[in-house]
Formats: sequence, C-alpha cells, structure tokens
Amino acid sequence: MSKQGRFATVIVLFLVAVGLVVWAVAAFLTPGTPGGEMDFTTTASAGQPVNITVQTVGAIGFGAHPTWVSYLVKDPTTGAWVQDTSWKLPANTVVHMTVYQYDSGGPLRNQEWGQVQGTIGGTATVNGQTVSVVDSNSGGGVGHTFAVPALGLAVPLPGVSNPNICGAGPCHQSSPHNTVSFEFKTPGPGTYSWQCFVPCGLGYLFGNGGPMGTQNYMGGVLDVVR
Repeated sequence: MSKQGRFATVIVLFLVAVGLVVWAVAAFLTPGTPGGEMDFTTTASAGQPVNITVQTVGAIGFGAHPTWVSYLVKDPTTGAWVQDTSWKLPANTVVHMTVYQYDSGGPLRNQEWGQVQGTIGGTATVNGQTVSVVDSNSGGGVGHTFAVPALGLAVPLPGVSNPNICGAGPCHQSSPHNTVSFEFKTPGPGTYSWQCFVPCGLGYLFGNGGPMGTQNYMGGVLDVVR
C-alpha cells in the first residue's frame, strides 16, 4: 500500500472512532424521545402542584433486561407502579417529587453530584431531614441522582446501607429504603431530558452503558405542554 493509501486508511479509522465516541456520548446524554407517556396533566388542578411519586430499584425484575437498575413511576390514576420515564406535565407548574430509593450506593466519583441543585429553596428532604448536600462518603453513599440538565436540576438519592435491599421491582415500602422529596417548577413548553448521572450500568465501561442511556430505565423525558 502506498504512503497516501496508508494515510487515507488511518484517517478513515480515526473518523470511525470519533463517530463511535460521539454516538456513545449522545446515547448517554439523550435517553430517548417521548413514546408512551404518563400523563400528569389530566389529574392536575389549575394553579396547583403536580405530585409525582417514583422509586428506584436495583433490578427491575421483568422485561427485556430484568437485572437492570430502573426507575418506576406511580400512575396518578390507578396507583400502579409503571416502568415509564416519559412524563407529560403542565408548563410553569410546581412539581412535588417523592422518590423511594431502594437501591444501594457508594462514594461518588464526582462529589458535585452530592449537591442539591435547582430545586425550590435549593434543598431536598431526606427521611424528613432538610439537606442541601449528601455526603457520599458516609452511610450508604449515593445510589442515583434525578437530574434535568436543561433546568439546572440535580438531586442526589442516598443509597441504602441495609444489606436486605429489595430484590426486584416494584418494591414495597416495607423494604429498606430512603425517602427523598423536593420541588421544582416546570419551564415553558418543550421536551427536557432527565437521567441519573451516577454510573450504575454494571458490566459496562465505567458503568455508563446499559440502563444509563436507555429510555424507561435510568433516563427519561419531561414533555412539558401548555
């Protein structure tokens, strides 16, 4: 092969590698697009907060990836736990989030994710105690975060230190867990991606694959409408 040919081959391989990196980063930061949505607009009263209750589980226990970590949301109409991370919300409305965190945790690789950011008041409530930061180097560490980058919202979810954690979702409140609550306000209409930024994709490079970039597991979409 000529020198020019070898150079062209190197360039092509380099561009392929760059393309794969860009694709991986895009998949990580963009969980997906709205599909079947959990609609919180039909049960919302004008001018009143919307209540969303979710749980994080160490293993979903069913479906295509039963061992994957996942979020579940409580259907506001039936009360059933549903594996759906696309939520339809009214614009310019206060959202009250309650998270039952059933998964274990550990020290954060980046302590920035231990800070509560973007909530109303700049705080969250963990098991009844108001906090602005969670020390991931104590207790059960931090298991996950609920983060909406476009809104500057990020809330750490402390991990469960009890070894008898729930085996598969949906988990019952009798299982060891931490209860985290906070409030934020939806912006104007638009589509806003959210996800966990604590690497929890076991078996994937640096924990960032699998459920970390997959819709209905550790990432979702806020579909904000008028």
